[in-house]
Amino acid sequence: MIQQNEIILLLLGLGALIFILGNRPRLQLLPRSKILISGFYMLLASWILTILEGFLLGELLNFIEHICYAGSAVLMAVWCRQVFGKNGRQR
Repeated sequence: MIQQNEIILLLLGLGALIFILGNRPRLQLLPRSKILISGFYMLLASWILTILEGFLLGELLNFIEHICYAGSAVLMAVWCRQVFGKNGRQR
């Protein structure tokens, strides 16, 4: 069953996707931007899978959704580590 908050989260994510695609050249100026943007894409994929699991292949899509959440968290952590390093200073 699909919940209202899942739909709202997906709509907000799609809005953020439009922003990212519209500002891609400026976002590429961020250090290691590919890792950061990839983390967002995985997060967006998990939100899409949350909706899809209500319609078909519930358990499989739920498993893939949680893999995407974990992958997104790992990518974000890697980005933070590479950008800010051990001492909290930007490289």
